[in-house]
Amino acid sequence: MAEKLSAVKGMNDIAPPVSAHWEWLEETLRALMRRYGYRNVRTPIVEPTALFVRGLGEVTDIVEKEMYSFEDRLNGEQLTLRPENTAGVVRAAVEHSMLYDGGKRLYYMGPMFRHERPQRGRYRQFHQFGAEALGFAGPDVDAELIVLACDLWAELGLEGIELEINSLGQPAERQAHRAALISYLESHADLLDEDARRRLHSNPLRILDTKNPAMQAMVNGAPHLMAFLGPESLDHFNRLRALLDAQGIAYRINPRLVRGMDYYNLSVFEFVTTQLGSQGTVCAGGRYDGLFEQIGGKAAPAVGWALGMERILELLKEQGRLPEPVVPDAYAVVPDVAALPVAMRLLRELRHQGVSVTMHAGGADGMGSMKSQFKKADASGARHALVFGAQELEQGMVAVKPLRGTRDGDVGQQLQPLNNASAWGVSLRGD
Repeated sequence: MAEKLSAVKGMNDIAPPVSAHWEWLEETLRALMRRYGYRNVRTPIVEPTALFVRGLGEVTDIVEKEMYSFEDRLNGEQLTLRPENTAGVVRAAVEHSMLYDGGKRLYYMGPMFRHERPQRGRYRQFHQFGAEALGFAGPDVDAELIVLACDLWAELGLEGIELEINSLGQPAERQAHRAALISYLESHADLLDEDARRRLHSNPLRILDTKNPAMQAMVNGAPHLMAFLGPESLDHFNRLRALLDAQGIAYRINPRLVRGMDYYNLSVFEFVTTQLGSQGTVCAGGRYDGLFEQIGGKAAPAVGWALGMERILELLKEQGRLPEPVVPDAYAVVPDVAALPVAMRLLRELRHQGVSVTMHAGGADGMGSMKSQFKKADASGARHALVFGAQELEQGMVAVKPLRGTRDGDVGQQLQPLNNASAWGVSLRGD
């Protein structure tokens, strides 16, 4: 026998019935985006490595430790499996001059790749859904995206998700804060762990996001970036707060909230929960007005967020909010192969009417006993069995037999004409 092959560690198959949960979540997200006027954009899974090095920052964890990068052996190009998709969306916007006629509201959905230690809610191939508003400078669109996410939690029935916000200001303000922060951290050098010492002069802001308990008290005493913000940055932040207040959206200002990529400025935010252990962030984003220039485009404002679909599904499961399993409206019981041509023709007509029907599949020796077919019909979860018996077919009929508790107006087994399915077929639908 050939050696058994398995999926790559941290990259998981998604099969029925779980895949139905994914489809339901994807459809919910698409419908909400349509109502908000966001349109779908699809970018390649593989991008030039330089896009992420330049866009995310050379000293970020993603670029330093987590990217799946390789050289294309056919032409020597340096390529990377996308670890996130904001940089890819902006690259596409620049390459195709998407903003020539004004701002764009876009959304994406798909797999991302990071070489991390697989754990609950964090995998090496994971799936993100993101909303990006390109070409809009005001805090009204920041607020719109936050409200959009809140509407999603309500639509999914999720509870216990809290919003944290902060402002990272503008580059000059961050530079002033950076100098003060480095000075403060140097005065506490004995408390810095190896990772913090490595980042001290390259990316000190990320030290504030440390998960090391031994550093928490020291980090909490570090200078706040908010104290270095100028009037325009503070005005943007305060206007955002006013818009959220007007919508009745609760939030907490977290002065230690930073993002893992270098491209963020002004508003940043996270939606967090305590119900997923250490992977408590379910959606995060902010404004990234400098990214267009970083990757070679004309300056343009932008803001967006991304959510981890695995984490949302975990939270839905935790709170008992996943939908019921998808089942067919009817199951076709076909006692004899001679009935197959008629059965398949009728089932096709029913499907054209939107009825979901599963047909029993026979084996090499025939269709199997009626008992075994009804057993499979019951196991399918279908509400009705369609029985193509010889006596019924001689009369030009099919027997429709209820398999579940009847609804108001339903009756017991009925014979229905084969040549008039349009008159009775829709009644089989479970909707």
